[in-house]
Amino acid sequence: QNPSHLPERPRLAPGVRLHFDQARDAWVLLGPERVIETEGPASEILRRCDGTRTIAQIVDELAAEYNADREVIAGDVTDMLVELVTKRMLAG
Repeated sequence: QNPSHLPERPRLAPGVRLHFDQARDAWVLLGPERVIETEGPASEILRRCDGTRTIAQIVDELAAEYNADREVIAGDVTDMLVELVTKRMLAG
């Protein structure tokens, strides 16, 4: 269920980091010359993109934490990771 262009064990790309911005009271993804504010569960997904967890493990953890349907979580996680790979904010 993992699209072939997604890394098996996603991690933030070199030069990209997740940071809690107190002024915005929100988690932001900081990259070269860009800032992306994360909303809701996006920061939970990103905090798990540590290069050690697989996408399946991230999905399992989130489904358990939020007591949510695994297939729904898997779709949301995959969509977000595809977007971040496209923006070169995520590596494997």
